[in-house]
Amino acid sequence: MLKKLLPATFLTLTLTTATALTLGAIPAAQASPVAPASVPDSRVSTAFTLPGEKVYPEGVATDPRNHTVYVGSYADGTVYRARPGARTAEVFLPAGTDGRHTANGLRVDAHGRLWVTDSTSGVSVYDTASGLRLAHFEVAGAGALFVNDLTITPDGTAYLTDSVRAVIYRVTPAQLAAGSGALLPAYDLKGRLTPSPAGSFALNGIVSDPAGRYLLAVDMTAGDLHRIDLRTGAMSRVTLRGGDLVHADGLDLAPDGTLRVAHNATNTLTRWHVSADGTRARLTRTITDPSLQIPTTLSHTSGRTLVVRSQFDKGGPMGEGTPTTFTIASVRGF
Repeated sequence: MLKKLLPATFLTLTLTTATALTLGAIPAAQASPVAPASVPDSRVSTAFTLPGEKVYPEGVATDPRNHTVYVGSYADGTVYRARPGARTAEVFLPAGTDGRHTANGLRVDAHGRLWVTDSTSGVSVYDTASGLRLAHFEVAGAGALFVNDLTITPDGTAYLTDSVRAVIYRVTPAQLAAGSGALLPAYDLKGRLTPSPAGSFALNGIVSDPAGRYLLAVDMTAGDLHRIDLRTGAMSRVTLRGGDLVHADGLDLAPDGTLRVAHNATNTLTRWHVSADGTRARLTRTITDPSLQIPTTLSHTSGRTLVVRSQFDKGGPMGEGTPTTFTIASVRGF
């Protein structure tokens, strides 16, 4: 049970918000139209396994320089590393390192630094060669929070979503060089989100335009995609054609405008074509396969897409049960 997995300081927040994290608190009548029943896709296979019986992975990131993959545990904050060709990942950052309770969003920046969000506090930045923590930023102020996912723009600025406060935090290169500080909101979307049931999560996955012009952040409960113009600060809702983004968790945006999305509760992956200005997105492909085992995040590289199999419904935050071996899926041709 999750209650036995997490430290007491994290338990209160988890018990009240974990279900919203994965299900988005969507009533049955609002089931997403982008997850139709389908025959399992034969191109879904296992890339590598994760050691441990209660891993419940959530985030994944690939180092573009050497294709090393990092995976974070929602249960205890362990960060795993899988080198190219490895069939089993190794522990890179043990549980509780630097007081970290969870490891949700992960990104590797252009300088090979690994960013890891802790939903209970903020974000830490690590040297991938030594594992040493280089910087740490914590959310300012009291009250409920859930620091979820992050993206890094070409100029080295990091943006992070808060699923409870419905804000996007920012860490600039200058702040990173300083090494620590408060994690402060750059954009507040509370008044712009579609009203949702009390206690539900909103902002989750976030990506940035490869040219550094805008951010895209998903509201997993309403199924909306929000665009933030990084030059003007203007915020707008992306026009979606062919489906919605209900239950959307992790996002991956390729330079050619292809947006790949993991919809956790429906075991679904969707692919979208985003217009050059980021104002419109058209659904082009849907894969629904129970072998995805509640996919939370994904990382696309040439030839394959790596997908986190969280198994949150097997004794994790989505329900009772016993998980099988924890693995990362590889989806070819997606």
